[in-house]
Amino acid sequence: MIGEITLRGVLPRVFRGGENEPPVCRSEVWAVPELTFARPSAWLVEAESGAGKSSLCAFIYGAREDYDGAILFDGEDIRGYGIERWCRLRTHALAYLPQDMRLFPELTAVENIMIKNRLTDFRSEAEIRSQLAGLGLAAKADIRAGLLSVGQQQRVAILRALCQPFDFLLVDEPVSHLDPRNNAAVAELITSEAETRGAAVIATSVGVKLAVKDYNTLHL
Repeated sequence: MIGEITLRGVLPRVFRGGENEPPVCRSEVWAVPELTFARPSAWLVEAESGAGKSSLCAFIYGAREDYDGAILFDGEDIRGYGIERWCRLRTHALAYLPQDMRLFPELTAVENIMIKNRLTDFRSEAEIRSQLAGLGLAAKADIRAGLLSVGQQQRVAILRALCQPFDFLLVDEPVSHLDPRNNAAVAELITSEAETRGAAVIATSVGVKLAVKDYNTLHL
């Protein structure tokens, strides 16, 4: 279980200044002495393109280490974690929706979600189909993901991200291809799931924002 995530002076190395120059960024996240995300809470990280929002999610998820500073889970630096520790965290504590979604185009919507569900047996197939229906995808459940629209794929990817236990949910531009109605449905689902688990949500946005009512806002 992760209670809080702390960033101490974290800065993508690509944003370093010269030897006698300050870092090339103005941010409420990068290079700040200390920033803590604690559960339960919701955070919206707003950024211009290229400001590092996807990098932030990848750093916290342990997928990349090309940063200065330190990221701590409950006071422990994650740079010391091994593969087994990361596997446990990604199965039981950290859920992640990357911007590129990473669905298998040859598999159906249900199959894409079930692949992840087999790691923890978190939901039954009936529950997964019910959630697909709740997001207007009942008729698309058995359609190959590669044949779905980008907005439909995004909703499938969101359900896949939620199909596990988690203390923190990282969602990188989760509603960039959704209309206001579907944005609201996704926001309601994410809020409900997070509240049920006492979890925190960290969402990024370049333009369209996740329609969560109560959140803290940071600017990259």
